[in-house]
Amino acid sequence: MPAAKSAVSRWGLPLGLALLAAMPWIMPPFQLRLITEAIIFSLYAVSYNLLLGYAGLLSFGHAMFFGVGAFATALALNHLAGIPLFLAVALGTGFTAMVGLVVGLLLLRVKGTPFALLTLAFNALVFAIAVKWHTVTGGDDGLSISPPAVNLGLFQLSPSNPIDMYYLTVVVIGLAVAYCWYFTRTAMGQSVLLIRENEERMRFLGYNTNVARLNLFIIAGALAGLAGSFYAVFNSFVSQDAVSIAMTTKVLLMTYIGGTASFVGPIVGAVFYTYVQDFLSDLTENWPLIMGVLFILMVLFAPGGLSGLAKSLAARLRGANNHERGPDENH
Repeated sequence: MPAAKSAVSRWGLPLGLALLAAMPWIMPPFQLRLITEAIIFSLYAVSYNLLLGYAGLLSFGHAMFFGVGAFATALALNHLAGIPLFLAVALGTGFTAMVGLVVGLLLLRVKGTPFALLTLAFNALVFAIAVKWHTVTGGDDGLSISPPAVNLGLFQLSPSNPIDMYYLTVVVIGLAVAYCWYFTRTAMGQSVLLIRENEERMRFLGYNTNVARLNLFIIAGALAGLAGSFYAVFNSFVSQDAVSIAMTTKVLLMTYIGGTASFVGPIVGAVFYTYVQDFLSDLTENWPLIMGVLFILMVLFAPGGLSGLAKSLAARLRGANNHERGPDENH
């Protein structure tokens, strides 16, 4: 088993990257769009889990960052003539970070239920702005955009081409997810974990826990804004749905179904949710009811999510293998 585990660790990443690179040749166009959407939602779920899983901050307003990033990018593309795509995405992400700073300064002195309810209130406020400020956001009609091609010197990538959009998403969103993984292993990321476990002790050791939590809130918000920017570019459209409570519910389900205790859990949850939603919506209009029942079952019987189930299964297999070899062989 250790040899097998070592082989997985050594070859898992190269094989995974090779599989991602080969997707356009092995997946039909519709499935390619579906996996592109799942990758975008993976970053959205990972950014949410930085708050929920690592800092223990339950937020009911994460969609405000997702939607603000989507609208800011759409507005930049529609009103700044000739702006490059990456600059528009950077502006959308940067604006979301500023929103995270302002909201975080107002929120982070409270915790628990007051924090969750205040994030819900801010999300409702941003949603109301998206609906009422028709001249800027398009109101109920939303905003259509025409994302420009990305000039890479020798060739161009067009977001309207599903294969080009897929590769753009894999590279940019993949780098952002890799950054999140790196962040959780930095001193700052580890300090957030320790603050979640015992904030009073961290204060006694000299940590400014409010500043650490604020930095995390800004980073998580900016990453959700980046996911929202790509969501707008991917669909060439953004509507009030991007900033709705339903969008927050979606990321909550993705994260819980995948599991909050591991880094890959939200990624698994995002892929699972995207494909199951697509499958169920083809069968019945009442697919949200089925997703709700699935969520309840996961919380009651598998609180660790799909990643927790996978870990339990792997542990049982290791235990069965050790039992078959007997105590002498294990030594």
